[in-house]
Parts: sequence; C-alpha cells; structure tokens
Amino acid sequence: MNIRSLTRGDGVVIGAAVLLFIASFLDLTGGPDCSGPYAKFCEAQDYSSSNAWDALSTLMSMYLAGVIGAAIVVISRALPQPRKVAGLDLGQFGVALTIFAAWTAFWSIIDASSAGAGLIIGLIAALILAAGAVAGPLVPALQPALIGAPKPQAAPYGAGPNPGYGYPGAQQQAGGYGYPGGQQQPQAGQTHGQQVPAEATAGGAAGATPAAGTAPEFAPFWFAVPVARPLYGEDGSPSPIAELAPGTWYLAVEQRGQALIAQTQDGRRGVLQDTTGIQRG
Repeated sequence: MNIRSLTRGDGVVIGAAVLLFIASFLDLTGGPDCSGPYAKFCEAQDYSSSNAWDALSTLMSMYLAGVIGAAIVVISRALPQPRKVAGLDLGQFGVALTIFAAWTAFWSIIDASSAGAGLIIGLIAALILAAGAVAGPLVPALQPALIGAPKPQAAPYGAGPNPGYGYPGAQQQAGGYGYPGGQQQPQAGQTHGQQVPAEATAGGAAGATPAAGTAPEFAPFWFAVPVARPLYGEDGSPSPIAELAPGTWYLAVEQRGQALIAQTQDGRRGVLQDTTGIQRG
C-alpha cells in the first residue's frame, strides 16, 4: 500500500467519513418547544434524546455504512493493483456503500418529525462523502496527490560504508552492476600511479568512440519518479505488476522507444510507459 498515491478526492472522502462518525454521537431528534406556558411541563419531563448508537438500524445503514464505504474506497485506491470481491471491483463496492449511506440519510431526515444535530450533520457528511467518492477520479481539481512527493537527496545518503541497493550515490565495485560511472580497478601488471602507454590510450579512445552512423549504446542509469506510476509486465499485460513510488531510486536497464525497462529493489523488471518528469541520478 502506498499512501502517496492518494489524491485530494481521497482526502475529501476521509474528512467526510470522520465528520459522519462524529455525527453518530449527536442527538438524532430535537427537543420539544418549551417556551411560554409549556416551560413548567417540560421541566417535569425527561426529554433526553438518543443518538445513532441507540438505534442499530440507523447506525448500520447510515453512519457505519458510510464510514466503511470510505475506508474501502481509500484502501482500494492506495493498493498497487485493483482487488475484486465476488467479481466486483473493491473500489466500486465502497462507492456503492457511500451512495447507500447518503440515500438512507436523506430519507431519515425526511421522515423525522424533529431532526437533531446528528441527522443534519450526518446528512451533510454523507452527501459530501458520496460526492467525493464518485467525483474523485473524474474531477481534475481532485486528482493531484494529497501528499507531495519528497525530492530525492543524492548527496547525504550513501556516505556510509554500505548504502545498499537502490541508490545512485553509492560507491560501486569495479564493474559494479547498474552504475556506469564507477571507477575501475587497475589492470594486472599495472602498479598504482603508473601511466598507461600512449598507444593504449589512443587505441582505447578510438575504440570507445562509436562508429559514425550507429546509435549510441544504452547505458543503465538510476532514476526516480515524481508521482506514483505503474510498472507493466514485459509481456504486454494490461495489469501492472508493481508501482513505482516517489522518493525511491530505480534502475533503468533498457530503453524501448519512449518507454523504459525498469528494475525494482526486489529484482522485478517491467515497462515504465510514462517517463515524463523523471529525475536521473
């Protein structure tokens, strides 16, 4: 689960769910009119109102249904791959629950003779919750990331003796995997500080220069993504095999047109189709 993939729409859903849960502790009905000649009569009676936790049907069909639906929506959008329950997408099931909660809240306040704060605030929260769950993936203003991606820091990390896999600033061994800029060890028969003969230097430079008219050879490099992006299988499957998260370095091992073949820290390889805005290490 990657919380950095949550959007502003998901933030609206979370906020409305919290408000709906608070409303379940407020009074469902308002008190009677105790002004004028009815004041003494009201003082002699107990008009303490009940909340949703005293009415199980209202609690489950309106308040908890909305909170559970919001939790399902947020969890489904934070998962790298969509999950299904009984053939139905998990996110769609959560959206349906939020709409059901708003529908129940509307008819509950219509049926109430004197609506209390619990019903009024509950209806407002349920409507916002359903609107956020439905409009989140559709409205552009609700699609930006809820939590901004941190910028990868290349210098401080990796100063230790073993910074580990997945960071371009780490010192690599000679011929180390995935870092083309690593320093090479001196060859056999060459002492430290001994100069390379001029013939070998000229021949090496000439041999390292690609022939005219040939495409330059691809060199692996480290990169980070600005926002969470899916990584698809090399077999062309439409379902992503992983999700690249901001703030983590990945290794590009091959280029296919505008796409990159990227490798994750656990060794999985896939196709990164959207390479716009990536940061090279």
